[in-house]
Amino acid sequence: MATNVTTLHHRRLTSEQLHDLVHSAPGGPVQLTDDHRKSLTSRFRGVASPGHRRLDAWSVEQAGRGASTFRWSPATSRRVLGNGALRRMKGQRSLSIIDAVRDELADQLLRAASGYARGGSLAYWLASSPHPVLGLVTAEAVTWATQLHEIAQALPLPCTVATADAYYDVATARTTLRARRDLLLTQGDERIVVRVRAGTPGKSAGPGLRADLTIETLAHHDGIAPARFIGLWPEAGVCLSVDGTMDDLRSGARALVRTAVAQQRQRTLLAA
Repeated sequence: MATNVTTLHHRRLTSEQLHDLVHSAPGGPVQLTDDHRKSLTSRFRGVASPGHRRLDAWSVEQAGRGASTFRWSPATSRRVLGNGALRRMKGQRSLSIIDAVRDELADQLLRAASGYARGGSLAYWLASSPHPVLGLVTAEAVTWATQLHEIAQALPLPCTVATADAYYDVATARTTLRARRDLLLTQGDERIVVRVRAGTPGKSAGPGLRADLTIETLAHHDGIAPARFIGLWPEAGVCLSVDGTMDDLRSGARALVRTAVAQQRQRTLLAA
């Protein structure tokens, strides 16, 4: 009988450990085929949903428990503005982090003033926020950008700040999957994805990372898995990673489907 062997590497967050995680990433691309995609689609279609379903690592880690309604705040806006500031700095080397954050904030406000901001968007929220809140937003974004910049400098390979998270719409299953990603490292045909999170990793952080790995692979135009998916928790000084193996991809897919099932059961109990 074949045994599924998944991976989960646990390290202290140091430059030496990051170098080791990057350089020891397994070689040889693993690919998800159309048959894999069809199989995942059929499993999601088998789980009833009253509306469009959105799943990510956080929902997997929470075992499908209902999350509070998302609201913009200085804490929730810092990643968008901070990552955007670092991308801006790459094109304008003379910019400091704080100036890059201020430019990102100014662009968001200009978008709202020009009428291009949708209701509920970051730009819309920023435009309606008082000056003290904008000051907190700037401080949070500068802290995030500084932290991510230091991580990028500690990595042994050139990296880029991801322009967006990875999204995959499961055909005819009313399901969208989202994988959070912050830094992308490439060497030849191989890539490594780095995700940064606040707080401390819980016991379900491994399944969450595998879910991210699977979604990242599904979103790739050729279905090629990254060699390694690394999760960093700077506040806790911890890094975890999973490898782009078929066993880890299957484990991530199972975790996502289980989360959909758990959500459906909870809705059924609430309706009873």
